[in-house]
Formats: sequence, C-alpha cells, structure tokens
Amino acid sequence: MHEMSVTMSLLDLILDEAAKAGASKISEVNIVIGQMTGIIDDYVRANFELLSQDTPAEGATLSFRNIPRQTRCRNCGHTFQPSEFEWNCPECQSLEVEITGGNELYVESIEVE
Repeated sequence: MHEMSVTMSLLDLILDEAAKAGASKISEVNIVIGQMTGIIDDYVRANFELLSQDTPAEGATLSFRNIPRQTRCRNCGHTFQPSEFEWNCPECQSLEVEITGGNELYVESIEVE
C-alpha cells in the first residue's frame, strides 16, 4: 500500500509550503497523478483525511488530474497511448518506444486561507 507513504510525503510538502506562505488553513490541493504510478486517488484521499487531522490541512479538498500513459516511437516518432498489453507502435509496429507521459506525481497547486 504505497499510497500511505506517498500521502505522507504529499502532506509534508503541502504543510511546508503553507507554512512558508504564512497560511493558517489549507482549503484545496490539486494533485497530478500519472497512470503508470499505480497510485489510486481514493486511497490517497482516505489517507489524507486520516493523516491531516489536527493540521492546517484538515478538511482540505483534494482534486486529482490523471495523466494517461503516453509513449513515442523511437523508430518513426509517432506519439500514442499504449494499452496495458500492447506497447508496439501502431504506425510501424516497432517496440522501440520511450515513455513520455504517465509517470507524473506532484502537487500542482495549493489554495490557502
């Protein structure tokens, strides 16, 4: 259950940034999660509710923007979204692809009071 450690790290980051801004209350947090991280939004949300109790982040709304996996063919340059089991380029059938999206995991913005 790696969502717990990820949520702990996110909360630490959020609290640090709010403190730097002199904020007393965090109202909303916008998080970007790539499909390939395997992190499940609902688990992060549940962990956040538990871990943020008695902190300035308690009651904050979490919003997620999910990024699909995306690859680029090194052979022909075609960009595509592979399925879970089909990673070959749909244009030239090459398996020489590089991942260009879907590994993201970061706090995009924090709204404070």
